[in-house]
Amino acid sequence: MDIFPFLKLGLFWWLLPLAVLAGILRSPWVKGIVGELLVRFSARLFLDNSEYRSLHNIILPTIDSTTQIDHIFVSRYGIFVVETKNLSGWIFDGEKQETWTQKLYRKTYKIQNPLRQNFRHIKALGEVLGLPTDKFHSLVVFTGGSTFKTAVPPNVTYLGGLVGYVKSKKDILLSPQEIEVILQKIEVKRLKPSFATTRKHIRHIEYKRYAENSRLSSSKQHQGLF
Repeated sequence: MDIFPFLKLGLFWWLLPLAVLAGILRSPWVKGIVGELLVRFSARLFLDNSEYRSLHNIILPTIDSTTQIDHIFVSRYGIFVVETKNLSGWIFDGEKQETWTQKLYRKTYKIQNPLRQNFRHIKALGEVLGLPTDKFHSLVVFTGGSTFKTAVPPNVTYLGGLVGYVKSKKDILLSPQEIEVILQKIEVKRLKPSFATTRKHIRHIEYKRYAENSRLSSSKQHQGLF
């Protein structure tokens, strides 16, 4: 009996899960989780947890939706709000530009300016805590092997620059009592971590992106660009 067809069928059932796994690992969601874990691990190794109190994956309610903050480090030197980007390829940025450009092989992508994104996180967190923005430090950390092809703003760094940036801030901004109050307020206000919470937040993001794309498309049509 010819067993070759059965061998091919057996090989297929081995390859199918591997193909599915490879697709999952390439997904932006999984890459984002990996990048956040790398930042968390680096901070755990090199930042004194008694000096820099950490919170991760914080989803806060806002007036019209929710906002998700990758990492918060609260210390007497201020509140460090860290946005993580796990990207590959070349990155072309501008501190005040609305979008940045990612070139990956022959493909070009537009990504949201993470500094603007993190500023919105700080504004939302400031409203929750009742604190001005000068109590915060905004930091964007890139993981994943990306390379900047333009000048990098001082508060944008690779994973290896995370600890150095945080420790470079030496001015005392918060008292021990204020730190405890801040941590308590964040824990009270944050939404309960769960898959349902994350999924609801993602739906909010998808809806806002759809609305923004529709607005831009309508504006271009009105201007006769199509």
